[in-house]
Amino acid sequence: MSQMLQMFQSAGSAAFSGMIGQVAPYFGSIAAQVIELRPGFAEVHFPKRREVCNHIGTVHAIALCNGAELAAGTMTDASISQGQRWIPRGMTVEYTAKADGDVKVIADGSSLPWGETGDFKVPVTAYVGDKMVLRGEITMYVSEA
Repeated sequence: MSQMLQMFQSAGSAAFSGMIGQVAPYFGSIAAQVIELRPGFAEVHFPKRREVCNHIGTVHAIALCNGAELAAGTMTDASISQGQRWIPRGMTVEYTAKADGDVKVIADGSSLPWGETGDFKVPVTAYVGDKMVLRGEITMYVSEA
């Protein structure tokens, strides 16, 4: 089990989310909370607040990307085998609607061949309520440590 997954399970959602913001301050900028984390899956929420809004009052596209990378990164870390490491290599996103409320981001890597090495295209989606506001893939490079 990854150290990140162990921290999530022992500290709980709120404390773990605060630790992520301390270790990687940019993630702290969206005030996200990791709601669920397990191998192959992560769910992250963050509130719509002035600090993440654009000039038209909706959640900024890059704040959505930040949440997507947080979800994909924590999920990847929870999914890879001991002795492996990962780094994001690229991101492709489509903004499907205005994000006019609190955001839920899902990274679902349950169909990926974890344990192998190479590039993994992690699917990510973001929602405001039931409305999809972002769809994309984050390429994670997994290698031996």
